[in-house]
Amino acid sequence: MRFLIDNALSPLVAEFLCNAGMDAVHVRDIGLQAEEDMVIFEKAIAEDRILVSADTDFGAIFALWQYSKPSLILFRRGTERGPQEQARLIIANLPHLSEALQKGSIAVFEQNRIRVRALPVPS
Repeated sequence: MRFLIDNALSPLVAEFLCNAGMDAVHVRDIGLQAEEDMVIFEKAIAEDRILVSADTDFGAIFALWQYSKPSLILFRRGTERGPQEQARLIIANLPHLSEALQKGSIAVFEQNRIRVRALPVPS
């Protein structure tokens, strides 16, 4: 799996994922840190990457998007954790989320649970 870490999260999330053997880049690493959300979204599509963010604006984009890719991992408020813990949560939950993320889903990490919704989101 390939990940694109949004500017709402630390570049250390990408670093920790890479150190765990995953393919992860942060938007700062590719010069997209000041770009609009749609540019980040389009980059995730073009490179078949799972977008990882804490920016709930992506939820609105995905709600209107009528396709199954890209997938999104969204850290919600109340889940203020450090970058190492965010990466650890992704890694620890990949065995359970992998199939859904490969098919196209939004995985929302909340304080005490993870919610998964298949894409596209029904209107």
